[in-house]
Amino acid sequence: MVKMTRKTVFSPHEQDIMISDLDPGPCKVELKRKVTVLRGISIIVGTIIGAGIFISPKGILKNSGSVGMSLVVWVTCGVLSLFGALCYAELGTSIKKSGGHYTYILEAFGPQMAFMRLWADMIAIRPAGLAVIALAFGRYILEPIFMPCGVPETAIKLTTAIGISKFNLHYWTNKKNNLTPNSFSYLDQALLHVAVTCLVCYVLGETKNFQNAFEVGAVEFMGLPLAFYSGMYAYAGWFYLNFVTEEVDNPERTVPLAICISMVIVTICYTLTNVAYYTVMSAEELLASHAVAVTFAEKLMGHFSLVVPIFVSLSCFGSMNGCLFAFSRMFYVASREGHLPEVFSMIHIRRHTPIAAVIILYPITILILFLGDIYSLLNFMSFLRWLFIGMAVVGLIYLRYTRPDMPRPFKVPIFIPAVFSFTCFFMVFLSLYSDPVNTGIGFAISLTGIPAYYIFIAFHTKPKWLLRLSDFVNRSLQILLEVVPAEN
Repeated sequence: MVKMTRKTVFSPHEQDIMISDLDPGPCKVELKRKVTVLRGISIIVGTIIGAGIFISPKGILKNSGSVGMSLVVWVTCGVLSLFGALCYAELGTSIKKSGGHYTYILEAFGPQMAFMRLWADMIAIRPAGLAVIALAFGRYILEPIFMPCGVPETAIKLTTAIGISKFNLHYWTNKKNNLTPNSFSYLDQALLHVAVTCLVCYVLGETKNFQNAFEVGAVEFMGLPLAFYSGMYAYAGWFYLNFVTEEVDNPERTVPLAICISMVIVTICYTLTNVAYYTVMSAEELLASHAVAVTFAEKLMGHFSLVVPIFVSLSCFGSMNGCLFAFSRMFYVASREGHLPEVFSMIHIRRHTPIAAVIILYPITILILFLGDIYSLLNFMSFLRWLFIGMAVVGLIYLRYTRPDMPRPFKVPIFIPAVFSFTCFFMVFLSLYSDPVNTGIGFAISLTGIPAYYIFIAFHTKPKWLLRLSDFVNRSLQILLEVVPAEN
């Protein structure tokens, strides 16, 4: 992570030789503006509706204490996510750079805070997030094989590791770099249709599981932040379009429109899907289930339920792909700002993707995958995620006063970022009491970004051997991955 002092790893002459030898074709080597409103909606919806709707119901019910309170948490998380999405729509239209949270913290609070966000993202938040989705993928893809027995945890993690490896291989070899979440959005529509069907059953009289819906069992108030963590995790993804702003066609119109339409679709879908779960399953059955969608399908579809785990795993597959697509752009921008080695801001000469920025998470994700279960990873990752998202939204308020003349094609009332940022920090600080171990580890990891910033970025006088090693690694990766700096 040594900051490069030269403009490019290879000299311009060496790059010309490299490009001509590899024959990239007549296209300019750069990221293309190919994200329209429809594709933006597909990216957001296809990425949000992945593992969350299959993982979070159990965590929300367990920590909220009743069916009624769990539904309240789901709706509240949808509204809060809409508030956050509106804030990011303003940030995305006023700061027209890719990178999402990292870019907004950089603009508002400077490079040190932005690097801390990047550091936490790279070694904790993103690998843990990918591991959570991948573990859900592994569990559901194996359910039809092991039914009616439980799936061994070792088998789940090995399958998950294979799936993550397949993803990185896909990005390395895929020539068109298609936005795969589009392919899996049909499953999201199917979930909505099933939810509507079960809602009709509810209206016709299937209400036994909703009797005494707000009768709270043994639940502590301090467990509510964990319920909101699970809910906000399920909705997480409304900010992914902001990671690729530089690839959005007409961002002033596309970003806010795609974000708002997507959040309405997801909130309706999630609420109806949870009503569907409780129409078919009791609270006890849901809490006892290791795979909520499988139990739901067994009760609703009988022998045809075998197909449901396959579709769920495909949805997780599409969600992981969308996450990788978005995250890589943050590392791409961070490298361009000098916070990561220059090779991560280079583009493949034929596929026009920042391949190095895509595969950077692979080794850390595999490591984290074998260190924890889904729910401990979820709490660990959520603490850091919402801490820095809250900071980015505070940055919106801060920029209103420090840069009042900044063009803002889309502007939200000030109470929306105020309420959303307060909610983020409330969940973060209360979670220190609810799950002090995982949140404490997450906080300690974020603090390690301070010495890392001064060692790798702030200190310009570095040992010559370290500079030579960094240059050798960058050159080797540039040759291996067939990447060059983007053309302006």
